[in-house]
Amino acid sequence: MAVEEGIDDYTQDGTVDLKGNPVRRSKRGGWTACSFVVVYEVFERMAYYGISSNLVLYLTKKLHQGTVKSANNVTNWVGTIWITPILGAYVADAHLGRYWTFVFASLIYVTGMSLLTLSVSIPGLKPPPCHQANIDDCKKASTLQLATFFGALYTLAIGTGGTKPNISTIGADQFDDFHPKEKASKLSFFNWWMFSIFFGTLFANTVLVYIQDNVGWTLGYGLPTLGLVISVMIFLAGTPFYRHRVPAGSPFTKMAMVIVAAARKWRVPLPIDPKELHELDLEEYARNGKFMIGSTPTLRFLNKAAVKTGSTDPWMLSAVTQVEETKQMLRMIPILIATFVPSTMIAQINTLFIKQGTTLDRHIGNFKIPPASLAGFVTISMLACVVLYDRFFVPVIRKWTNNPRGITLLQRMGIGLVLHFIIMAVASLTERYRLNVAKQHGLVENGGQLPLTIFILLPQFVLMGTADAFLEVAKLEFFYDQAPESMKSLGTSYSSTSLGIGNFLSSFLLSTVSDITQGDGHQGWILNNLNKSHLDYYYAFFAVLNFLNFIFFMAMIRFYVYKAEVSESMHVLTEELKVMRLKASNQEAAKGIA
Repeated sequence: MAVEEGIDDYTQDGTVDLKGNPVRRSKRGGWTACSFVVVYEVFERMAYYGISSNLVLYLTKKLHQGTVKSANNVTNWVGTIWITPILGAYVADAHLGRYWTFVFASLIYVTGMSLLTLSVSIPGLKPPPCHQANIDDCKKASTLQLATFFGALYTLAIGTGGTKPNISTIGADQFDDFHPKEKASKLSFFNWWMFSIFFGTLFANTVLVYIQDNVGWTLGYGLPTLGLVISVMIFLAGTPFYRHRVPAGSPFTKMAMVIVAAARKWRVPLPIDPKELHELDLEEYARNGKFMIGSTPTLRFLNKAAVKTGSTDPWMLSAVTQVEETKQMLRMIPILIATFVPSTMIAQINTLFIKQGTTLDRHIGNFKIPPASLAGFVTISMLACVVLYDRFFVPVIRKWTNNPRGITLLQRMGIGLVLHFIIMAVASLTERYRLNVAKQHGLVENGGQLPLTIFILLPQFVLMGTADAFLEVAKLEFFYDQAPESMKSLGTSYSSTSLGIGNFLSSFLLSTVSDITQGDGHQGWILNNLNKSHLDYYYAFFAVLNFLNFIFFMAMIRFYVYKAEVSESMHVLTEELKVMRLKASNQEAAKGIA
């Protein structure tokens, strides 16, 4: 009995310690290990948002860049921040594993943050101060100054490429999908993961942006750098408690093998019985902590990769499970595309929304509110909604749906998409009101500050946080949950890729709309003087874009098929292995008798 309990204590998901030994559930993983990961994320988010939240104002005030250029520099950098995780996921899954990829990338991250702090601190690395009303009259930053500043920013971006896709996955790996209690805990992990992210973000959007605006950029960037160093040390301190996954090979190569094999055998007919397709032995999957996936009729053409033609070349023959893993990743792509537009909306928080705030009255008595601190209301709204959703909405709604999550992940994402349409409609109406006040007070031409409180922008920030509680949390969990076990890092990188492409799309749309609307003698929708601009038109355009995107999303989810539950698949595998082993032992016994 004691031996059986000892065996049962080992995790069933193939996780190991750093030496490659099987992991005992009672010794590693669970919420104990996750506590180090979650605390790391609080400090890391403080560091990242301490830079990104106020970056557009640094580019405007200190490097003397215009509205479109500064906004695009922010979104291009943020886009890079969110795109590089694809590379980090590849390195983790194919070569170093999640833990070591994270450790090496975090060192690059710290280097970039340190260099960035130096670039805002040394006088020779930034142009002289300028107080001209027209920013075009100010001295521009030199090539060396720009190279130093943006070199630091993009060094930082490379570092986050290795940390972002792996840290949340490391956290999720601490729960065994094949253990009922741990699987139940995992359902709440992503909600509390987002909670930790936005807790760190709240500190950055309130305390750090105030320090940057009122004390100095040296301290304002130095504190996030120190926070990052502390966060890395906290993560390393938790090393003895972590469960680790062995690199399973490049997911890109595995997917390419399936696609190439299917293409090379496009004329080969599929067998009527799926059992005639090529598949590995159950024992081999069990040995690697994986499970077998049965053939499905979706994306049927790819099944040709598993048709036996005599060749065992991996670029000519793939196992059914490998084919189904590829299908899982490809099935998510239309959903990924549907998240690009809302990610573009999120990009406005740290760019145009903040620029709007600079034109409004920011005083509460003698206290002057930093424009970037309004992003803190996104965080507060997000935190409140995540707690309410997890603690009240889910327990009530699952009584009717019998779904452990309350509603499906795609339904939760759909609610977020609707909210994004509402956000941009509200932002357009608010901006129209702001422009009318500018006209009434004769502040259009001189671009002066309006006698209008900055809190008129509050609804669009609060709604953005509410939308994030639905869309961003569900998006992260969806891409992790629906990715194959051997491609979890790549699946997680889908979520960050969405934000990256959304930011690049924001840069493209801002430049394109600015250029088009300034043609034929028109003054344009987006100018350095926001009081002469027409951001109300621009936001209305975004509202229409969100509506069309929601229709696309609804069309795509009609065809989406959720992958089979891991626990069910593992149960089937376990039962089949028991039968095989029983037959083998009976055969051995029969031989012994003979």
